[in-house]
Amino acid sequence: MKTIVITGGAGFIGSHVVRLFVNKYPDCRIINLDKLTYAGNLANLKDIEDRPNYRFVKMDICDFDAVLTLFREENVDGIIHLAAESHVDRSIKDPFTFARTNVMGTLSLLQAAKLHWESLPEKYEGKRFYHISTDEVYGALSMNHPEGIEPPFSTKASSGKHHLAYGDDFFYETTKYAPHSPYSASKASSDHFVRAFHDTYGMPTIVTNCSNNYGPYQFPEKLIPLFINNIRNRKPLPVYGRGQNVRDWLYVEDHARAIDTIFHNGKVAQTYNIGGFNEWKNIDIIKVVINTVDRLLGRAEGEDLDLITFVTDRPGHDARYAIDSTKLQKELGWEPSLQFEEGIEKTVRWYLENQEWVDEITSGEYMKYYSEMYDNR
Repeated sequence: MKTIVITGGAGFIGSHVVRLFVNKYPDCRIINLDKLTYAGNLANLKDIEDRPNYRFVKMDICDFDAVLTLFREENVDGIIHLAAESHVDRSIKDPFTFARTNVMGTLSLLQAAKLHWESLPEKYEGKRFYHISTDEVYGALSMNHPEGIEPPFSTKASSGKHHLAYGDDFFYETTKYAPHSPYSASKASSDHFVRAFHDTYGMPTIVTNCSNNYGPYQFPEKLIPLFINNIRNRKPLPVYGRGQNVRDWLYVEDHARAIDTIFHNGKVAQTYNIGGFNEWKNIDIIKVVINTVDRLLGRAEGEDLDLITFVTDRPGHDARYAIDSTKLQKELGWEPSLQFEEGIEKTVRWYLENQEWVDEITSGEYMKYYSEMYDNR
């Protein structure tokens, strides 16, 4: 039985990955390692918490001695590393926390894996350290478009796939790093450490950089769940600048499938970009969310458009992100299954049907039960 540690498994993307692996691989032991900070919520995994191949461990990835002990006691074969501070606004206010968790935490995991695996007779054979990162490490793309054609326009990525875009360039695996926020700088640093451990020690590592995720169980500080909840309660919808920033959106279950595919079939020492070919201006996303929420709540479509409130843009707000995931599609056969309109319909329905989950987070109740349970062990 292989043992796989998934860090940050109580968070948004992590909980989807944990659920997928626990259900799909009953002969693998899945250990969810999470510190249970504000963004970690074990209620995300209630449906699988009693499975025989699942174990939760409350642990800070920066606690090197504890991580090394766990890796040795459990004889860990693989690590899928998602644990991270991820909210850009928080990184602007508190960069030290982001450097500690995202850089030193990653280094702690790498060194623990190295020491454990190098002590084994087979050493690195059959082992894998998979680090999940972000497209924000690449910086910003321009809003260029073919002469005489106004965006969004139909463009063809290197895969040959057409989609609407706001520029004719994309992030590739070879794109030079140019992070603009403390968050993206911390993730860029952790990416470099992961690659350095392969180049220096021969550790079997993989790095992926993904576009913006959305879907069920996302913490309500993020744009889409925040706005769904605010629309439901008819609260203002704060939009940075004029809402012209462009992001590439990926449904979280599609991302989880990509992680599964790459972990099992990706090539060691490679980088794979994971994107949705799904570019949207923030203001247009917000209007789609408003119309969808209003329709599902029985309100007149667009009734809550007047909740939009433009606020001062945040520092270093990148204009556009867009990922080309051709390499992943061609080499491993993965591609996103949902377009944004389909995914947002599923997402809005989930949040409206799980208002208790949202209310427990906004009230802070979600932190009490599980945190106290594991603190008292």
